Amino acid sequence: MTILSLDECRELHEKHAPSREAYKLVWTHCEIVWRIAEGLLERSGAGLDRELVRVGCLLHDIGVYRLYDSAGRLDHAAYLRHGILGHDLLASEGLPESVCRFCSCHTGVGLTRDDIERQQLPLPPADYVAESAEERLVMYADKFHSKTTPPRFLTPDTYAAHVSRFGPDKTDAFHDLRTEFGDPDLAHLVAAYGHGLH
Repeated sequence: MTILSLDECRELHEKHAPSREAYKLVWTHCEIVWRIAEGLLERSGAGLDRELVRVGCLLHDIGVYRLYDSAGRLDHAAYLRHGILGHDLLASEGLPESVCRFCSCHTGVGLTRDDIERQQLPLPPADYVAESAEERLVMYADKFHSKTTPPRFLTPDTYAAHVSRFGPDKTDAFHDLRTEFGDPDLAHLVAAYGHGLH
């Protein structure tokens, strides 16, 4: 499979972003997630496909663009759907399932059919769970930066406290990711992007 270049990933964002502001928010987040994953790869990424991780990080949130209305407002109520929207968007661009899955399988620490049915989430019932090590790393790296207003970085302990609200299985899943990949070094990214650390 030919892996998309950095420029090709950026062009996909530019093509689908409804505004310059949306592009800046989503592209910057995706770029940060790649930089977090890159640091984790250097420490514990032996055997992972580095280029696939890069593309997965840079495209995982592209479905967010489909949640903006004509007035430029983001539909926060439907935000949970951004993963499947991104999956469909990348599939319509002819990208392989191995790339599309980074969109649909990065939310939280994975959403199962049981989660969706029990919580009546607005998603087609299915398992949206990271399977490959590359998918797990992209999902994990994504946990440490938020597109909130203003954007911010999250420490591993902050995210661990957040995910504990969703049950012990989610806490355990995040703990397993920390064990697998280690804690990210965020200090240089906080300085580079000027986003707060919480």
